[in-house]
Amino acid sequence: MDSQKLGKRIREIRLAKKMTQSEVVGDFITRNMLSQIESGAATPSMRTLEYIAKVLEVSLNDLMPNEEADTLEILRQTKELLKQGEYKDVISMTSQLPPMLGDEASAISAKAHLALAKVYFKNCEYESANVHAKLAAQNAQKGVYASKEVRTDALVLIDEISKNQGSILEQI
Repeated sequence: MDSQKLGKRIREIRLAKKMTQSEVVGDFITRNMLSQIESGAATPSMRTLEYIAKVLEVSLNDLMPNEEADTLEILRQTKELLKQGEYKDVISMTSQLPPMLGDEASAISAKAHLALAKVYFKNCEYESANVHAKLAAQNAQKGVYASKEVRTDALVLIDEISKNQGSILEQI
């Protein structure tokens, strides 16, 4: 997603609606942040984009040039699949997201890897569980959406996996 194009589009819509930056920002973001977004100096999060679209009374697709609208649709679908428990599809789709959405992709991916690791662990598929738990721990520490909770859960699961693998070896 090109920050310059996105910012220009937001500014065009705001001006067409004869709104000032102060009228758009409200209590959600600062006027300075909106100015940086409109100039292309800052890239808004998905939540900020949703807020701006709501205030401007337009859809998210209206804010985006066509290729960016497709990216937002992939992000929306990915989040929906996460809610539905389709973890392998989520992992696959997060890899399709552009680098600009890397922080959100990492956070979503971390949650999907952790959930998948738990499924594998429950099914005594310890090697697969270990791989996904490690990926969850790695992704959970990336970017502004880093999650200590997801990382801790992944590390605890890795410890449980090693204990279970150890007890299986002792039985042999």
